[in-house]
Amino acid sequence: MHTFFNTTTSRINCFALLAAAATVLFFSSWGTAPRRASLCQLAGEDAFHTTTSWHNLKINGKQLRYKATAGYVSVNDSNHHSAKLFYTAYTAVQGKRPVTFVFNGGPGSSSIWLHMGSFGPVRAVPGKAGYTDNRDTWLGFTDLVFIDPAGTGYSRPDDGTDARRFYGYHEDIRAIGRFIQQYLSENNRQNAPVFLAGESYGAARAVGLAAYLQDTLHTSLSGLTLISPALDYRLITFNKGNDDAYPYYLPAYAAAAQYHHQLAPQLQALNAALLNAKVSRFAFSAYSQFLKNGKNSAEVLDSLSYYTGIDKATLQALNGRLTDTRFTHLLLKNAHLQTGTYDSRISGNTNAADPSEALLRKTFPQSFQQYIAQNLAYNNRLPYLATIATPGWNYGPATSNGYLNVVPLLKNTLSKHPRLRVQVVSGTYDLATPPATVDTAVAAINASGVFNNRLQVHHYYAGHMLYTDDKANTQWKKDSENFYQKTISAQI
Repeated sequence: MHTFFNTTTSRINCFALLAAAATVLFFSSWGTAPRRASLCQLAGEDAFHTTTSWHNLKINGKQLRYKATAGYVSVNDSNHHSAKLFYTAYTAVQGKRPVTFVFNGGPGSSSIWLHMGSFGPVRAVPGKAGYTDNRDTWLGFTDLVFIDPAGTGYSRPDDGTDARRFYGYHEDIRAIGRFIQQYLSENNRQNAPVFLAGESYGAARAVGLAAYLQDTLHTSLSGLTLISPALDYRLITFNKGNDDAYPYYLPAYAAAAQYHHQLAPQLQALNAALLNAKVSRFAFSAYSQFLKNGKNSAEVLDSLSYYTGIDKATLQALNGRLTDTRFTHLLLKNAHLQTGTYDSRISGNTNAADPSEALLRKTFPQSFQQYIAQNLAYNNRLPYLATIATPGWNYGPATSNGYLNVVPLLKNTLSKHPRLRVQVVSGTYDLATPPATVDTAVAAINASGVFNNRLQVHHYYAGHMLYTDDKANTQWKKDSENFYQKTISAQI
């Protein structure tokens, strides 16, 4: 990669921000930002410059020249709550290109995971310091804008505004939606094909944004990429009184058990598709009935043990209800190991919160901060909050029986906007949003088959952050480029 630094292009008036210096705490699950007197004093005035730099990157044997931009956009809501949202953008110079707005999930996650793991021009290496050129960057077929929601990354509410004002499904969507509208306007991109890409909770955000941008802000969208999506929280939440989630996890448990050679020989010999089909039949028939009425418990527990690799006595003590946390601690307990939730193929010390997460949580933030300082000449004294806690997040009227469910909203949006196309991707070894939950959501949206040409699904042999698997990431990039080409050609 060759880098050519340009000039600072704009500046937010730092002195105007000092007027209402309120103290706000941001709590991070991986660290806590200090109490502050003012945003400017903490970040430094240079942080409010928008920096640009020019770069060259070889993609598929061809040189791509692109501009990188890092800085803030100010957003305000209808109640006069305001925030500075940090973003990093990459725009190539040739042709009329689509622009994709990218964000992770949480709620409470910055965008560095998709930025440094898959989409961007450089890629962090899990477990190692630094970064390398990304051969699978999406920059070859779309411009990219990575957004950190309020309170995450370098994004902060303005002095005098409590971060919790943005801690809600609709509040978050309004802030991100206004960012997108403002970015498109300020950069003369209103006529570009616009795509959104969101991971996990970010997929639910993308669904909400698709409705808000088109119906309220009158901003057309071409496509959505929903990555390991959390679309119906009833199916991924193990709350007391909610037995609906358990069957959806069984196929993913079986895939993990097979990977770690914990199943009977006849199951170990099956390919992934046959194993999934066999376990799914049990999960959504006999097991689902058992959860409702407790009948045939002995036979069901035998089968549950057979398909998960967990002994029957343990399952009986759990009343046949195996949460993801229990499964990850039980599968390899004889080896004193715990499997990952984000990627069940990865195992580690049982004292770790999630061994598949531990590989990423230190190297990605460090690599990102090193990258933007060295390659993009952007400086900010704020701590970069990769992930924050968001207590009291308000899921609002989007909830169904107390659980966020955006499946009806996505179906309605596809019906109202016939140009919109959606690709949904998930990983076989994902125990956060298992593939069965994705398939069920898609089936509910497309029960009649009316969206067959506008809704595509891909499963990869990977985990929740499927891009951390090199082979899966490469194939996903190819599938996504094809999705973009078909979407744009259908709209010409």
